[in-house]
Amino acid sequence: MKSIKNLTRFTYETAAFQGWRLTISRGGASFIKYFSDKKFGGEKKSLAAAQAALAGLKAILEGAKLVNGKHTATTIRKVEKLLEQA
Repeated sequence: MKSIKNLTRFTYETAAFQGWRLTISRGGASFIKYFSDKKFGGEKKSLAAAQAALAGLKAILEGAKLVNGKHTATTIRKVEKLLEQA
């Protein structure tokens, strides 16, 4: 599979990690979460989990207000909590 916007596929034969990396930067903050094939039970399942997390993350960030061009601490905590649960 090829990469999708905000999602990058990692499949290296010599690396210990195989899966998807979600990366998004908005409002002065960057958020990164890895979705391992081993943890989620395969490439398609890890992709589905990453896409679900990305959709939730975008919903939070798009509805959030910016203060001086940056996200508030409350918004950042909401996103971090969402990523922990993913």
